[in-house]
Order: sequence, then C-alpha cells, then structure tokens
Amino acid sequence: MVASINDVKNKSFDYIVVGGGTAGLTIGARLAEDPNTSVLILEAGIANLGDPNILRPASYTTHFGKPEYAWDHQTIKQKTTGGNAHSWARGKGLGGSSAINFLCWIKPAAAEIDDFERLGNPGWNWKNFEKYIHRTEGYFPPSEETQKNLSMKFEGWSLGNNGPLEIAYPATIDPAERKVQQTLLNAGIPLAPKPMNGDPAGVYYAPCTYNPATHTRSYAATAFYTPNKDKSNFTVLVSAHVNRVIPASGDSEFTAESVEFEHEGQIYTVRANKEVILSAGALKSPQLLELSGIGNPNVLRKIGIPTKVDLPGVGQNVQEHMLVAVSFELREDVKFNTMDLLADPDVMNEHLKLHASGSGIFTTGIIGFTFAKLHEISPRANDIIKATEEKILKNANNYPPGLLEQYKISLERLKNAPGCEFISFPGMCSKPNPPEKGKRYVSFYVGLNHAFSRGTIHSVSKNPQEDAEFDPRYFEEEVDLQVWVEMVKFARSLQNISPLKDMTTKELNPGPEVQTDEEIVSWIKKTMTTTWHTAGSCSMLPKANGGVVDPELKVYGTKNLRVVDLSVVPLHFAAHPQANVYGLAEQAADIVKGSFRA
Repeated sequence: MVASINDVKNKSFDYIVVGGGTAGLTIGARLAEDPNTSVLILEAGIANLGDPNILRPASYTTHFGKPEYAWDHQTIKQKTTGGNAHSWARGKGLGGSSAINFLCWIKPAAAEIDDFERLGNPGWNWKNFEKYIHRTEGYFPPSEETQKNLSMKFEGWSLGNNGPLEIAYPATIDPAERKVQQTLLNAGIPLAPKPMNGDPAGVYYAPCTYNPATHTRSYAATAFYTPNKDKSNFTVLVSAHVNRVIPASGDSEFTAESVEFEHEGQIYTVRANKEVILSAGALKSPQLLELSGIGNPNVLRKIGIPTKVDLPGVGQNVQEHMLVAVSFELREDVKFNTMDLLADPDVMNEHLKLHASGSGIFTTGIIGFTFAKLHEISPRANDIIKATEEKILKNANNYPPGLLEQYKISLERLKNAPGCEFISFPGMCSKPNPPEKGKRYVSFYVGLNHAFSRGTIHSVSKNPQEDAEFDPRYFEEEVDLQVWVEMVKFARSLQNISPLKDMTTKELNPGPEVQTDEEIVSWIKKTMTTTWHTAGSCSMLPKANGGVVDPELKVYGTKNLRVVDLSVVPLHFAAHPQANVYGLAEQAADIVKGSFRA
C-alpha cells in the first residue's frame, strides 16, 4: 500500500527520491533491495494503481489534458512556429510517463550511448547500458506462428528475460503491418541487423512494454512498485509535491539535509540520512535545483533565491525530439483494422469487451519502426551536411562551453547515423485536414531525433507550484528544419511504392496543396508536436563544459545530491527513451550502492 503522511512526517530515511516515475521507482526499488537501507519516494501525483485507463494498451493520447494522469506543461510561444506554444505533457502519478507513453521499446545505436563516455563520462557506454537494461527486461518472444506470418527475424537479438518489466509483442498484429514494412524495404531501407543490441539502422518490428498474460501495459509501477510495496524499508508517498532541497547549515559544500514538500495543503520536511536523489524528469529536476539555490546566479537573483551553488549549466543544453505525421487514405477493399474504427462508439464498446478476452484493437501496438540515414532518404544529404559543417566551423569560437564538442559528434551522426525515424501507425494521426467519416488511414510519424537546436528550462518564480519557463528554441539551427523537410518528402513518396501504392487512394496530410519545400516548412511549423522526450537540462558533462552532474550523477558543488533521470543525458540519442531511462536508473543504483565498476 502507498504510505500515509504519518509514515513519513517527523521521520528520516537513508535515501529520499524525488519523483515516483520511471527512474525514481527503478532506483528506489533497487536501493531497497538492501533490507538495512530505508528509501522514501515522494510523488506529486496520485497512485493510479490498477486503473484500466492506464493499463489498457493502444489508448494513445487519451491521458493528455486529464490532471489525474498528466501534467499539462506548455512551452513559451515560439517565434519560429508562428507564435505557437507547444504542449509538453508528462505522466503524473506512480510510473510517471511510463504510465501514459505509447509503450514503444526502442534502443539507440551503440555508438550514441558510447558518446556519453566520449563527452567525459567514464563508464557510461553501450556495454554497461546493455548489462543494466537486461536487469529490467522480462522479454517474451512472439509465437512461431506470429514470427512466420510477419517474416520476423531475430538472429543476433538478445534481451533480458528475468527482469520485472514485461516486454513482448502485442497479441494482435494486423497482417497489413507486413505490407507496410515491405513498402519501406522496397523503398531501399534495409532490414535492421540488431535493433535491440546496438545496430538499429533499418526497418524492424519493435516489441512493447506489454504483459502478454494480461494484455495490459507493463510500466514502472507494475515492475518496481507493486513487487516491493510491502517492504518495510520501501516507503512511497503520493500527492507529495516537493518544493526544494534544504542544505545543512554551516557546511562549505552543499549537503542535502532534508526535503520540503507539500501534502494536502500542509508543508512538511523529511530528513535524509545519506542522500537525496532528484528523479523529477527533465522538465522539473532543473527547476528543483534552482528552487534549492543551485544554478545560474543571474536566474536565481531574478526570482529572489540566494545562490548556494553557482552552477550555470542548470537548465541549459535542452534537447528535444519532434514529430509530424503523414497520412494516406486506405482503399475500401483493403483489410486493415485501424484505430479509426474506434470513432464509432458502438465499435469502441465492442473492442473494450474484446480486450477483456485478449483480442481486438486494444491488444495491438505500435511496432513498425524505421531508422534511416539521411543519405538513404534524401539526394540533398551532402549539401545539407556541407552547409552545416561550414556554419559550425565559422561559429566555432562563439558557442557556449562544450557545445562545439557535441556538434562535432552531431555532424558525424548527420553523415552516418540512423537518426531519421519513421513510425507506421494504423490510423489517422496527422494535421490539419480532418478524417472523413467512415474512412480508414495509415500514417507515418516522421521523427526528428538529432536536433542541433538547444533550448532552456528556467524558473520564473520561487513558487514551486508555478511551472518553469520551457523554451525549446525550435529551429534556431536551420539544419533541423532542412533535414525534417527531406524526411517528410521521403514519407510522402512511400505512397508511390508497392504494396502501399496498392493499398491507398490519396494523401490526407499534408495534402495536395502542400508541394514546395517552403509549403512543407509552413506545414511542419503549424502541425508539429513534441515527442515528449526532452533531455539534457541537467547534463552529465565536465563542469567547465556546462555540466550539472559528474559521472556519478552527483550535482557539482554538493556532497550528497544526485540527479537520475533523462535530464542528465548530455547528447540526445535516436530512440524512444524509456529503455534508456530504466537502464540509466539501474546503473545509477549500483553507483549509489558503491558496487559499480566502470
């Protein structure tokens, strides 16, 4: 059971973890494996345990805008997207964003994790990531019949199969998915050799965080909270909104002594015997540091908070993934049970009933993934790379500390890495043209992953209930838009390639009125959305290069304060990040325990 305030107030714990999301529950549960270690996790949302709206797969975006499930964060208005503010929703409640994400289990190229080490972080490499993510994974391969029907090939794949997080292919996979994949192969993209083991370049079917026994979402709460909930040394308090970390007085170095939080309108503090670990996510961890007096003195001065640790990297180096979608109308005679069918309330009710028996649309998943290199999808690749290289060389002396190192790696990726992502989606998910009643669609999410633009996240008030200012600075570097335009063109071209050519009638979005590069740019700016993968706001880098945490995830200038979440990623990778967050938290747990060896 989740704790009551009486289990927490006037008590102390060895470790206090701020945030009961993906990283927080993982590291908290691992630290509590030692029965002599006491762990407290403070989660601002409610428990939401056993909630069918969370557990039911294929319920994409239905949690957004509902305060019991999601934080409705908004960016500031972006000049580069026509003055639009963009929703940066995040999971709220136990499990965090793993409770409301799209269940995709994706891993990046090995080189992109090795880049963490290249940027000054010994031990943060693919070899260790793979070891630690296998601890989390409880993988169930698909049946031989499914493998045969979809021509699945798993030679060389290796996933953990004893971990607490169920990883599987959904029970229902429409045969049309094979035709969609074949279209991408016919477009010249190869089959990915080892997408779960460091080589995802190409086309493949990805598994999901899916429990094949119950046909429900597997997420941080089912994997790390439920199995540990009865441990006396594992305490989880929900509806606990953390305000700040309070240091011990008199120490020359910041020593985290207690955490202040609000619960049901009352303010409490709880003491940490050993450490405080921030796992509030890339949007909130930098704000909590600033509210605790750790950050850029200029930012802190504006909100009236005395500087305890001068650390200008806090809230800088923010990187994001972005999406648009291209949709095609399916022919009437094509068999494909898409999400569009759920627009009919009677069909929706039928599939809700089918889910209980392990069938229907709510036992499907997003499984069709392609990670391509720029030169594989665009004849303009060399021109884009050359122009970007020239700009970086020209401005080399003007970049903030450490950014040039990142850009050199990003240039390598632009030339050789599979950063151009295409996700097949069974249904209409694009803008601005609405679907026609009774029609079905197949869509491709077009995901930009290796952005050069850098944003910021900074507090604008000392009030912890007020959001920080989220400024992604979309398209500050024009290469992002140039690459994205080429990706959209490639996605649109798929309609001219069989078998998709024989399955579809017309393009719904962007639509026939969008033809030139300039028109594609305008469409992107009007319809783009985040992929909800923000990283980098508390980067693990040398302090001189804008770093916030060291390779042990300890905040510079502090004795016992760490950050363990996606905010520490110094250079974003081309993958949906939940697998990396679990792996990061697993490795962090060993670092905290003192058992990690680089």
